[in-house]
Amino acid sequence: MRYITYLAIGIFFGIIMFKSEAASWYRIYEMFQFGSFHMYGIIGSALALGVIGVQVIKRKNIKPIDGSEMSLNPKNKSVSRYLYGGIIFGLGWALAGACPGPMYVLAGAGYTSILIVILGAVLGTFIYGVLKNKLPH
Repeated sequence: MRYITYLAIGIFFGIIMFKSEAASWYRIYEMFQFGSFHMYGIIGSALALGVIGVQVIKRKNIKPIDGSEMSLNPKNKSVSRYLYGGIIFGLGWALAGACPGPMYVLAGAGYTSILIVILGAVLGTFIYGVLKNKLPH
């Protein structure tokens, strides 16, 4: 039953992403050209909701569904890892015209060419998993 709930939430989220044009190549291109506030508004509101959500979880000591302790570990404060990771992520986003969330939304909307991008993302994740222990973290 829990998986059906997750599937329904995912489908609802996909519909919202598609209807808000967050999966639109044109909107993403427009964002990278600093031509419109549309995508910055979506990303900014998601960031604000995420910060509020994490603070509520921490202050109210909310537990996960299975009842275990919530584990919100602080991230490393290394600048280079976020700088290089952000550059790689941004280049991939600009080249593909979609970040990981909207890739699946576009596939669900029937844009079959995005399957090449999804395959590349999965392959890149696999390569990272193989090389993870050899990379400086």
